[in-house]
Amino acid sequence: MRSSNPVFSRGFRDNGYAGFGTGPQAGTAPQGNPYATGPYAEPTNPYASNPYATGGPGLTQGAPAQPGVVTMDDVVMRSAMTIGLVIVGAVIGWATNLPIGVAFVAGIVAAGLGIVQQFKAKPSPALILGYAVSQGLALGIISKLYNHFVDGAPVQAVLGTIAVSVGTLIAYKTGVVRVNNRFYRVVTAAGIGFMLLMLANLLFAAIGGGDGLGLRSGPLGIGIGVIGVLLGAAYLAMNFKEIEDGIAYGAPRESSWIMAFGLTMSLVWIYMEMLRLVSILQGDD
Repeated sequence: MRSSNPVFSRGFRDNGYAGFGTGPQAGTAPQGNPYATGPYAEPTNPYASNPYATGGPGLTQGAPAQPGVVTMDDVVMRSAMTIGLVIVGAVIGWATNLPIGVAFVAGIVAAGLGIVQQFKAKPSPALILGYAVSQGLALGIISKLYNHFVDGAPVQAVLGTIAVSVGTLIAYKTGVVRVNNRFYRVVTAAGIGFMLLMLANLLFAAIGGGDGLGLRSGPLGIGIGVIGVLLGAAYLAMNFKEIEDGIAYGAPRESSWIMAFGLTMSLVWIYMEMLRLVSILQGDD
């Protein structure tokens, strides 16, 4: 399954689930099962014509899910675990007086675990849950630092993240946002460009001090923050599409870990951009 996150872009490509992510949303197979080119292709795939896969051919209302096939319950449970651990890590980071250097190390660890998972043949719950704890610890420490300068910024960022997530889900389900092959290309390219720009800003800040290129302050910072939030929402819409297609086409149950991982990374992205945006807006008052 093609990932919808800037760090986790490989998904199930080249790992035994190569067919997933080549369905209608990718613009390469307008009809039929997206597993047509993978090891789950007809006639060897027992789930290729799964009548119990939600939204798939031969849908039987009220029928139980086929064993070994991902369900919405699987995705919800895994997502609750990963997001819950992010929250636990954030509470620990907030409640303790750990230095900002710990947040930097935790962030590096989280990124490293994400990259390792990217290149693994199959999803590793240990890596994904380890990422969640490390990322949460970094978020907690960073959020406390932001709150020191702008009181209440983390709370507003959490509320903003919830609002953006709900709004994205509504826009996706009502068809206002249509995730197709062009959408994937545009968002992926924009995400890569955004990350490179932020890395350049960080590099200039480390060398020259201050805000580097000035991308995180003033009117320009507000504009960059809005773009960052919109990109996060776009990645979240791609997550929704991948979950919907995975369930519809009978993806393996273990793919729920990748779906949960993608959701968690997108929500973290939105929260961080929202936190920066709120801090700039409140700091200018």
